Amino acid sequence: MRTSPSIRRWINLFTLALMIATVLLTACGQQSASPTAATKPAAGIAKLTVAIPQDGGPLNIYTSANNFDALVELVYDKLFAPSPYVTAPESGLAESATQIDATTWVVKLREGVMWHDGKPFTAEDVKFTFEYYRDGPPNRHTHHVSEVPRIEQITAEDARTVRFICGYPCPTLGKITLADLPILPKHIWETVKEPRNFTELPIGTGPYRLVEYQADQFYRFQANESYFQGHPIVDELVMPVIKDQSVTFTALKTGQIDVAARELPAELRGEFERLPGVKVVSTAPLSLLELRLNYERPPFDRPEFRRALSLALDRQALVDTVLLGQGRPGTRGYPHPDSPWTKPDLSTPFDRGQAQALLDMLGFADRNGDGVRETTTGQPLQFTLKVAATEPAWIRAAELVSRQLAQVGIKLTLQTLDPAAVAKLFSSRDFDLYVNDITPHGVADPDQFIMSHRSGYLWKKGLPYPEMDALFQEWQKTTTVDARKQVLFKMQELFNRRPTAIVLYYPEERWAFRPDVFNQWAESPGYGIVHKWSFLPPDRRGGTIVREFK
Repeated sequence: MRTSPSIRRWINLFTLALMIATVLLTACGQQSASPTAATKPAAGIAKLTVAIPQDGGPLNIYTSANNFDALVELVYDKLFAPSPYVTAPESGLAESATQIDATTWVVKLREGVMWHDGKPFTAEDVKFTFEYYRDGPPNRHTHHVSEVPRIEQITAEDARTVRFICGYPCPTLGKITLADLPILPKHIWETVKEPRNFTELPIGTGPYRLVEYQADQFYRFQANESYFQGHPIVDELVMPVIKDQSVTFTALKTGQIDVAARELPAELRGEFERLPGVKVVSTAPLSLLELRLNYERPPFDRPEFRRALSLALDRQALVDTVLLGQGRPGTRGYPHPDSPWTKPDLSTPFDRGQAQALLDMLGFADRNGDGVRETTTGQPLQFTLKVAATEPAWIRAAELVSRQLAQVGIKLTLQTLDPAAVAKLFSSRDFDLYVNDITPHGVADPDQFIMSHRSGYLWKKGLPYPEMDALFQEWQKTTTVDARKQVLFKMQELFNRRPTAIVLYYPEERWAFRPDVFNQWAESPGYGIVHKWSFLPPDRRGGTIVREFK
């Protein structure tokens, strides 16, 4: 017998309530002793329940995706903070970083920092981490050491001093690389030969320790009482995994959770802004929704065809229809226009007439009058557009993209997939086009933009691309931040003329929470509000790192 949607909804809500109750009871039963009044901040609270939309595993940085960076950084610290997405990262585990010459940097580390297990943090941990990333299996961070840039030598000169020597000039090492790599404890990871198979709960220097993890159910973090930036103002973070968007926000509405670590959908904004007991805030966005193209398949292997697709898309219509006006059209192209590393006047306009002219020039014409163009060999321009079944806004965007491309003679058939299946498309290459979002690491980190042209995302190393290769060689030779930026801008212009991913829109980022439980949230560009800076004492959050919500 088929269950009605309304009954299924109530079953889901009952299951959610039972799950959260179980999580909270479990957390209460296993909670360690609270800090004494002498060490606990006056404004501190005991517990916060934060719903997260996905399971990221036990926060093994070798297997967790970019969208789990904020959780990873509850546990691990970097040399500088908060990220490469700000103009001037501030001191983290490092007190200072000094460039000696074009290829050499010297970093001074903080004194007195301890790992969660009580071992002292030293320069040997930094040396080990960078060498482990460089020489071991790849993860989301390794390109910052192995190729863009390439760090040839890492030397621990004493317990607090590390010297880095790059294989080619690295003027942005302090602003980018040192602000991106989490530092690992040598005494734990030096015996790990297969890091992707490591399943132990992580040990870091960060403000929280992950003390419990149940796959697809919840995370539980406890405050690091001896954190070098001060005792966190929340003693315990309980994070149930709630994958369904509607269930998440129903739980927030009914008070079963305190905050949702997923953006508030445009269609719910008005309702939640009117809700008593719930507050909605906006933060600096650094994400985008894109149409990813398989540049290895004809006719997507032709840059003129990819440009025609870009010209055919009315992105303002996407924003008006899908986001209800709550975002910006992707007419500034790739990367995100708010990154301090993006050329200010990039342009990817909507021009249906020019798109049709390019398709005509390529010899693609509707020869049989069915409204779909064919190639010169008679193959119709008919493709499959794949999209995650769990993302209603993405599906609406895909539908509108399909209608817009039909107006220039290109037919798309939509196929919805499980998110896990969508995630595999990058490596399997089994797609024509698919809709995907890109997080700050992809759209605001300039070194990642370079690496994306060598990793298979925006381009694949080994495929001919002489124009980009020439710019890469010019980029490698630059010795100042400004000179490197200028070459980067040329690369961005080239990419947007020959896109392999087409930006659809830059969404606004709004977050909803219950202020009666916790109202000390802070903003860090690209991270929303659920990140470690929200949980540090206000006087330890840094002057340029966050914007607090009053």
